[in-house]
Amino acid sequence: MRHYRPETICVQGGYTPGSGEPRQIPIIQSTTFKYATSEDMGRLFDLEASGYFYSRLQNPTCDYVAAKIAALEGGSAAMLTSSGQAANFFSLFNIASCGDHIVSSSSIYGGTFNLISVTMAKMGVEVTFVSPDCTEEELNGAFRPNTKAVFGETIANPALTVLDIERFAAAAHAHGVPLIIDNTFATPVNCRPIEWGADIVTHSTTKYMDGHGVAVGGAVVDSGKFDWMAHADKFPGLCTPDESYHGITYAEKFGLAGAFITKCTAQLMRDFGCTQSPQSAFYLNLGLESLHVRMERHCENGQAVAEFLAGHPAVSHVSYCGLPGDKYYALAQKYLPKGSCGVVSFELKGGREAAGAFMSRLKLAAIETHVADARTCCLNPATSTHRQMSDAQLAAAGIPAGLIRMSCGLESREDLIEDIRQALEAAV
Repeated sequence: MRHYRPETICVQGGYTPGSGEPRQIPIIQSTTFKYATSEDMGRLFDLEASGYFYSRLQNPTCDYVAAKIAALEGGSAAMLTSSGQAANFFSLFNIASCGDHIVSSSSIYGGTFNLISVTMAKMGVEVTFVSPDCTEEELNGAFRPNTKAVFGETIANPALTVLDIERFAAAAHAHGVPLIIDNTFATPVNCRPIEWGADIVTHSTTKYMDGHGVAVGGAVVDSGKFDWMAHADKFPGLCTPDESYHGITYAEKFGLAGAFITKCTAQLMRDFGCTQSPQSAFYLNLGLESLHVRMERHCENGQAVAEFLAGHPAVSHVSYCGLPGDKYYALAQKYLPKGSCGVVSFELKGGREAAGAFMSRLKLAAIETHVADARTCCLNPATSTHRQMSDAQLAAAGIPAGLIRMSCGLESREDLIEDIRQALEAAV
């Protein structure tokens, strides 16, 4: 359904029922699948046939939903994972292993920062972080001969920096590696990174895609455009025989459209088992069906709240790329002309203490670690999602210690602003 507009894909993509089949994507709540002969099953294990044998690797419900997300992003193939963290790890570890190196924007979600800088470092993968606003010289200087990927976020969580996707893609491709973009906050409704040069797109589907805070999940989407064989020396996992699958060379057997996701499923999902449950995939699909409608409202509320905060004397700074004076306004007009997201970051003049007092007085907005669903919530990243980062790392990521991240839900914007107004008056 990739030739349809996103609104139509949200509702009908990924699954087309036949005569007498369920109109809604069915929940295939089964761990295993029956086959008539051992030979039939053997062809699945040899990657010679399509089908299902164990839901740790693949499940029909999950694949229907993954196909919808692939179509929304304009990709060739996709897979669901148990979380957004799993999606980001799989996207990187599928091509980078011990002795390799990646380049990453420093302005990313704190959990992903820790994944790359600490956990993957223990696995022998080194990283060089660069500012999203770095010069061309700084960006190109971060690459090494063993660099395997570049990573960034369309809209960084929670700093709300907007990545110049086209510029980072050009640098990645000049050095023969793919650009991986986490598109969680923008969603494919507001930005399709593949159209700007990204090669792999990831999501925490837990956020706007689900939209209701009911199911944790992630997704990896392959553009099907990166030519792995043209850089075969950099990507032996895709371009040389895999002895654990009878010597299959993924890039040769499955081509540009299928090599990355097939390897990611056959190797990483097989060995790590970070699968999304069919029930969670079913909930995710229900959220996807209204994604295009919800994102418009989230953006409207985010814009209204950002404008109110920008004019309040107790607020020292507001980050929202929809504000004309925002540092990333021009990039947002390029990559996010229909709107960015419902998340607004701001800092009170009273710093960390004022931020805590403000949040404690909110009535509609709940203090949560979550973000990007139907209900408005907020948090102080330095004491929650990013508490593992030092003050220097927080500063490099554009996250002052007193920063508040507010995720505007689907409520009345007038009610949200009134709640914020009374909390600010009580806190200062």
